[in-house]
Amino acid sequence: MTACGSMVIAVDGPAASGKGTLAKALAAHFGFAYLDTGALYRAVALATIDNGGEPAKIEDVRKVLDDVTHHISATTLTSPRLRTPEIASAAAIVAAYPEVRLAVRDYQVNFSENPPNGAPGAVLDGRDIGTVVCPDAEVKLYVTASADERARRRFLELQQKEPSTVYETVLKDITDRDHQDMNRAHSPLKAAVDANVLDTTTLDRAAALAEAIKIVSAKLPAEKPPAKANGPKP
Repeated sequence: MTACGSMVIAVDGPAASGKGTLAKALAAHFGFAYLDTGALYRAVALATIDNGGEPAKIEDVRKVLDDVTHHISATTLTSPRLRTPEIASAAAIVAAYPEVRLAVRDYQVNFSENPPNGAPGAVLDGRDIGTVVCPDAEVKLYVTASADERARRRFLELQQKEPSTVYETVLKDITDRDHQDMNRAHSPLKAAVDANVLDTTTLDRAAALAEAIKIVSAKLPAEKPPAKANGPKP
């Protein structure tokens, strides 16, 4: 448990591995608060662009970091603008800056230690939750799948919005993002040494969730039996 008594589940993994869907489902199942930490970096990227800056220029990104909590408000994190391919690409760029990761880490740690609405725990998904942000999390999941399968999932998702989407392009984007995330100097994507690796290549959402629930349930504190009455027996 964290210092505040809440349980933390860290869910890490590469793009399109299903970690976000799984993390949200776990949070709903156990009644925990959920945080998509990737949205924090998207929010920083969006704020940089809206401020007239370029995500590839750290000096432009710095201009929004002084008031970073304003840009990662609950309203901002649910904005459809965060889910565009442009912002996704920009988020990958800003997430590589150590200054950005440090700026949003306090937000993530505070969320994990003080889940909103009195939730008994928190589920955070991202790429360095179990290794950097919450290294003491009670449960660490590293959700992965083959690059081909992840590209297939992302292709089907994007094709609904843009029928001209090309699978080979999606696959290249996936592999490029993997290389970028796994080889950045600061907080690279990798499984924590004590993480439970969950390969979802051949699992549908229900099967993946069932496996994750088993892993988390094994870590939940055992319920105490009801106290016995001390009075005389009838």
